[in-house]
Amino acid sequence: MLPELNLPHVEISGTIVAPQDPVVWHGLNQRKWLYFHGVNHLTVDGGGRINGMGQEWWARSCKINSTNPCHPAPTAMTFHRCKDLKVRNLMLINSQRMHLSFTNCMRIVASHLKVLAPAFSPNTDGIHISATKGVEVRDSVIRTGDDCISIVRNSSRVWIRNISCGPGHGISIGSLGKSKKWEKVQNVIVDGVYLYNTDNGVRIKTWQGGSGFASKITFQHILMENVSNPIIVDQYYCDSRNPCKNETSAVRVENISFIDIQGTSATEEAIKFSCSDAFPCEGLYLENIFLASCFGGNTSSFCWQAHGSARGFLHPSTCLSSSDDRIRQNVGMVGIKEAMEDEQAPTACIYRLLVRI
Repeated sequence: MLPELNLPHVEISGTIVAPQDPVVWHGLNQRKWLYFHGVNHLTVDGGGRINGMGQEWWARSCKINSTNPCHPAPTAMTFHRCKDLKVRNLMLINSQRMHLSFTNCMRIVASHLKVLAPAFSPNTDGIHISATKGVEVRDSVIRTGDDCISIVRNSSRVWIRNISCGPGHGISIGSLGKSKKWEKVQNVIVDGVYLYNTDNGVRIKTWQGGSGFASKITFQHILMENVSNPIIVDQYYCDSRNPCKNETSAVRVENISFIDIQGTSATEEAIKFSCSDAFPCEGLYLENIFLASCFGGNTSSFCWQAHGSARGFLHPSTCLSSSDDRIRQNVGMVGIKEAMEDEQAPTACIYRLLVRI
């Protein structure tokens, strides 16, 4: 009989607290705090807390005060070039910058996590996935000042499910293509997400001048409450102090599906597809969408160079360029949705929306 393998295991049962003063990082790598490099078959769990003590970092950020210089800040927990990794049953709070990052990893499961930071905390992404393949993120609560989950360059086979997100910037693919880079994200499923009080809902964002593609991505079975920009594809993304130049090249956006997305929008424009003149969005698909206004008015769709099809119930109505739309708009609104377990619902604009097919 073969002996049992002794696989690496890190158990965090107490609280790990970062130094409060950024001066401590002088002479060190200011992008890292807890860092795991090249560890395979690792499990990190234990029910403990990781506290980044990010308040002073946020105060010095150029995102908070434009007169401050822009400096890097540490990611609380980074896994780089790890394979067959499990991260579960942890709480990450108040990171200096991103909370949990997977870079150049393979076969990752992140589950039963709580990631918490104030809505005003800059660049505090909950879970950041970069150049990583074979990722499952599930059964977690994320409330931060930036993307709840961000999926960026050269990542694929990503499955996000059963996530409570908000406040924050929603769930994002990208940004992609900054500084004229070639980047891709493909084969992503976001399934069963509850978003509330977020600045965006489900989003794809790319810079002008880049190249590559975002393809084969599905957002489905999503409930939104008081969400700004619930569905957005933006090929003109520009997170810069200075205006971005118009460019002819772009990261292609194709074969993107939005299925069974219901809730309330804090902006009149509930669906926005702002696509490139040179590389229009192709293969966009909408099915059973109902996004009502939080404020009793109408919601609308905006399309620029956006091509695709739609079917089922749609509100607001589609603006996609297609000759084959099959649309039925007949949506009922009933009841009030209770928030996910252990979560407090927002104080306004709470509806439950039922679509009958």
